[in-house]
Amino acid sequence: MAAAELVQDGMRVGLGTGTTVAHLLPAIAARGLSGLRCVATSPGTEALARELGLPLETLDEAGELDIAIDGADQIARDGWIIKGGGGAQTREKIVAEAARRFVVIVSSDKPVDRLHPPIPLEVLRFGAQRSLELLAPARPREGSVTPDGGLLADYLGAVEDPAALAARFDRVPGMVGHGLFAPEMVSLVLMAGEDGGVRRVVGAKGT
Repeated sequence: MAAAELVQDGMRVGLGTGTTVAHLLPAIAARGLSGLRCVATSPGTEALARELGLPLETLDEAGELDIAIDGADQIARDGWIIKGGGGAQTREKIVAEAARRFVVIVSSDKPVDRLHPPIPLEVLRFGAQRSLELLAPARPREGSVTPDGGLLADYLGAVEDPAALAARFDRVPGMVGHGLFAPEMVSLVLMAGEDGGVRRVVGAKGT
């Protein structure tokens, strides 16, 4: 509900993916805002948004977004985030980058002292075995594909330096997208407390 209050009439809004966002969409729809232009990051989000009557278009149609709101699997003290448990991390990162404000909403169990595996990975199906060897230790999720048909896998190694690990991932030719999100991408974190309150943490990108 706190995140939904950030959405105003006429905004271009990026809608993330996952169980937390599944609660966000009804809260946005209940506000009865006019002139919204929404971009979904996964087929599941798209289906729920349509069911709730939220107007959808592609990111290419919408262009720069006013705000994107998404959940997270982990958020560390230094601001690094792991996303993509649902396999949509590549789309989620594209949408987050396209937004002037990227807001992350998390429950009280998501903050961690340091990030730990698994880290979701999307690799091309062409040469996937070679890509996974370069990304080792990594394991494919059997029978799982990303929204765009890529192979979904998980990195299972230690996360000593998130920036260095992200750079290593980005150097692998078959890498499509990974679930490490840098602090510089995040404008605001809304963290739900067990008492029902909301803690607001300004991200490196600023509000």
